Amino acid sequence: MPELPETMRAIVATRPGGPEVLELQTRQRPIASAGEILIRVEAAGVNRPDVLQRQGHYQPPPGASDVLGLEVAGEVAALGPGASRHALGARVTALVPGGGYAEFCVVHESNALPVPAGLSQVEAAAIPETAFTVWTNVFERGALKAGETLLVHGGGSGIGATAIQLAKALGARVIATVGSDEKAKACVGLGADLAVNYRTEDFVLATLAATGGKGADVILDMVGGDYVARNYAAAALDGRIVQIAFLHGQKSEIDLQVLMAKRLFHTGSTLRPRSVGEKAAIAEALRARVWPLLAQGRCKPVIDSVFPLAAAADAHRRIESSAHFGKIVLTV
Repeated sequence: MPELPETMRAIVATRPGGPEVLELQTRQRPIASAGEILIRVEAAGVNRPDVLQRQGHYQPPPGASDVLGLEVAGEVAALGPGASRHALGARVTALVPGGGYAEFCVVHESNALPVPAGLSQVEAAAIPETAFTVWTNVFERGALKAGETLLVHGGGSGIGATAIQLAKALGARVIATVGSDEKAKACVGLGADLAVNYRTEDFVLATLAATGGKGADVILDMVGGDYVARNYAAAALDGRIVQIAFLHGQKSEIDLQVLMAKRLFHTGSTLRPRSVGEKAAIAEALRARVWPLLAQGRCKPVIDSVFPLAAAADAHRRIESSAHFGKIVLTV
């Protein structure tokens, strides 16, 4: 392995604000602690939580780097004391609590996985945040089973594209909502049974019509606000609604009678603050259930666009435009 530099380039938000506050700085290279690995980053995924952190609305958990970025792919450059799961030089992708927009990043070895066979580092960097999120929320908390119907909002997002493919691969029916006819066609191309343009159609009526009046068994929602009551209307008896964000606001007025009458289960979760051990358990589930699908080509990361690290501000402008379909990735 080549000698490691003492410093590295990294992207930080110099103050809360728009994309223009992102700055390429020189930082000390992190050092892997016990059980950790140091990754020489080749690519890093761009996600909505990065935007929130840049705006000052989503602080890193205690001990995490202030450098943005929650997922990376690259090569293992050093091993911390006791780390033995990944060999030096191994190609890995990892969910990290921060520090991804940089030339080097540290992560606990249990939160990193081998790059699936046949995938590039750009594709690999687009996997962790979406795969961890979809698996834990749709299949663990939402308990989606083969033969059931999943309604996923934001079908054109990285999470939406992942949810469509995984749900279909594991035998479910999928309805996705999107903001354009072009994105609707793209979702159908990924395997969605129905894609609803929410600007021109009522997703509640479309979901009920597509399910013979039954409704969706599981709903993955990142919108919140007025969507909550509409999700209740679109849900099936004993339906499970899983909240992972609230782009339309975190407060909503709902009719609890609907929740009671339909015996609905409304839950939610966040991923970043979870412990290393909790993330390790999700990683093992992904290795067993999702990694084979990726290696077989039955699921594949959908890449919208790729930007160099120094153009992180442009990548943020792209994700905030909501014009993207799939993931935005930075190359290092």
